[in-house]
Amino acid sequence: MGQSIRRFAAVCAASFLLLGGCGGAKETGSSQGSGGKSGKEKTYKIGVTQIVEHPSLDAARKGFQQALKDKGLSVEYDVQIAQGDQSNNQTIANNFVSDGVDLIFANSTPSAQAALNATKDIPIVFTSVTDPVGAQLVQSMEKPGGNVTGTTDTHPEAIPKTVQFIDKYIKGNRVGMVYNAGEQNSVAQIEQVKKAMQGTDLQIVPASVSTSAEVKQATESLVGKVDCLYIITDNTVVSALESVIQVANEHDIPLFVGELDSVKRGGFAAYGFDYYDIGYEAGEMAAQILQDGKKPADLPVQYPQKLKLVINKKAAQEMGIKLNPEWDSIAEYIE
Repeated sequence: MGQSIRRFAAVCAASFLLLGGCGGAKETGSSQGSGGKSGKEKTYKIGVTQIVEHPSLDAARKGFQQALKDKGLSVEYDVQIAQGDQSNNQTIANNFVSDGVDLIFANSTPSAQAALNATKDIPIVFTSVTDPVGAQLVQSMEKPGGNVTGTTDTHPEAIPKTVQFIDKYIKGNRVGMVYNAGEQNSVAQIEQVKKAMQGTDLQIVPASVSTSAEVKQATESLVGKVDCLYIITDNTVVSALESVIQVANEHDIPLFVGELDSVKRGGFAAYGFDYYDIGYEAGEMAAQILQDGKKPADLPVQYPQKLKLVINKKAAQEMGIKLNPEWDSIAEYIE
């Protein structure tokens, strides 16, 4: 019996040491910032939710990840693409909450809205959101409140400058706009375009879609009815932008777009900025939350820092647009 007790005591001691080692690793993983860091670095788990795949959103995601890498954080990413399906979008957000991720990175307005529907506790950092207040993600740009903050893809001068360019340099006054009326960010931009057109004779000729499969037919319905096309940063339409470009090229319709990646894909011109940059800025905000203990409520929503006009020379030729020497001093050209 005495020998059995001694064996039992030895087993208990070994078990205690083993559990103590596991507990120490767990404690190390939960420490934040430089204040209480112990020997081992915490690996943070971030759920990435993105409504669709297209170059702008993909660039924003890369920027976000690079910022956290540059900050020295160890991160495990769970990247989920909703493929434009709102049901998938909400399921992804719900699953992140069930998995207990440390932070949700929401890349687009629908993604951020679904994430906020799923949790009021887990920090959410968004990017590629056009109207954070209108989408009811934050209380104000300066004081977001709640568990959400991030970077917007709306530069205050982008839409007004685009409208001014169209008004000054494009013949005719009918501007065709294909968009998804179910995307709050698109509705907000349409209203901004209408406001920017006040005082001009420009008018919007709209064509609404609900899926990317409808984009080409909707664009074709505008042929003969419009003098140019203006595709804003609508996720549904931008994911099928090649079909819009095809129609514009075939019928010599100038195609203005809402971001620079769409110019590279074949749009004629855009006042825009690099989505990588706003993704990177969102990543820096996420680092402040995870590493420094900042609260989303206290981090103001950030606007894009740089805006430039980019014109695609090849697209201009395809659409029958003659380059104006006046543009040399205001635009950056790509082939």
